[in-house]
Amino acid sequence: MERRRVVITGTGVVTPIGSEKERFWDALMEGKCGVDLISRFDTSNFKTKIGAEIRDFDPKDYGINPKDVKRMDMFTQYGVAAASLAIEDSGLKLGKYNDNVGTMIGTGIGGLMTLEEEKRKLIESKNPSRVSPFLIPMMMPNAVNAFVSIIHKLTGTSPCTANACATGVYSLVCAVKDIALGDSDVIVAGGSEAILTEIAASSFANMKALSRRNDDPKGACRPFDKDRDGFVIGEGAGVLVLEDLEHALARGAKICAEIVGYATNTDAYHITAPDPKARMVKKAIRDSLTMAGLEPGDVDYVNAHGTSTPLNDKAEAHAIGEVFADYKVPVSSIKSMIGHLIGAAGAVEAVACALAIEKQIIPPNINYETSDPEMDLNIITEPTPAKLNVVMNNSLGFGGHNAVMVLRRYDG
Repeated sequence: MERRRVVITGTGVVTPIGSEKERFWDALMEGKCGVDLISRFDTSNFKTKIGAEIRDFDPKDYGINPKDVKRMDMFTQYGVAAASLAIEDSGLKLGKYNDNVGTMIGTGIGGLMTLEEEKRKLIESKNPSRVSPFLIPMMMPNAVNAFVSIIHKLTGTSPCTANACATGVYSLVCAVKDIALGDSDVIVAGGSEAILTEIAASSFANMKALSRRNDDPKGACRPFDKDRDGFVIGEGAGVLVLEDLEHALARGAKICAEIVGYATNTDAYHITAPDPKARMVKKAIRDSLTMAGLEPGDVDYVNAHGTSTPLNDKAEAHAIGEVFADYKVPVSSIKSMIGHLIGAAGAVEAVACALAIEKQIIPPNINYETSDPEMDLNIITEPTPAKLNVVMNNSLGFGGHNAVMVLRRYDG
């Protein structure tokens, strides 16, 4: 059976630098940084006191029922908001029930914020009856899929992917496969995360994964810079409407980009550290290009995973450097502005890739000041107009999960 072509027809984001795609894009072009001192909890005794918080989110702005809000963790609220934006952007005309439309919105961790709050109630009150009866549905990873399906009456498939920091792209890849094989016509896919909590900040800091540049929050996340010292926890959601090309054309949809290649695999190396030789990352990059029928020289821009951690950036740079060899493909990581959104990262970055193709501009990698002699990359530090026909999106996660996706400008 011939595989169906899959296109992006809608995008929605909720991020620390702006929600809705145009606000988000404008912030990227301004080099706006969403990292600041954490305001959500007291960081007096914390080694890391910075994060990329969303400070202006109001669920009412996205049509979320106040009654539902009480039953949603923040990661669910972010995901529902981003999905509503993506569906609106796509122009989909939804009916009472939509059997051919599915949801695949994943999360790396799920409702950690709710779990931490309810555990605090139990400890302080010593009264089990104080714990919310909604704790389980609020923290379950599939809560975003469930609410998006209920609100928009999407009765198609709805699996939930949880592959740590690679979740967003993994979800998109799963959706592409489902549509390409003819099992669905449309899938609302992406990732959502809200783990800017005391317990997460403590754990990541204790594993020495976080930046401690507390006196310079805006300069803390510096992917590929020689003086990088760790990532910055961010939060938010990215959701895309993926659609069978013929289905999109039949309804006159605007096509943002086509997804022409992808690859997923696993390092089988370490539960948190990347394989320094990046063997499977290189394979994922090559396999995604093979599927797309492209050569490394055909890629106009690589949106890197680029977390700003010493080991991760070095391994990814090694993979990019070896696959692309003497071709200095332009590279940037928007985590320098939004922080690391964990399970939402790859999906938000996929939106940035689609917008880069639409606008024909490469978004910058801010805070890149000192090149690392161990990483020979062409880092783009300013918004750069370019002919972007093919864009690659890398996403790597704890557990050694690798996901690479190739987008191409749709030209019929």
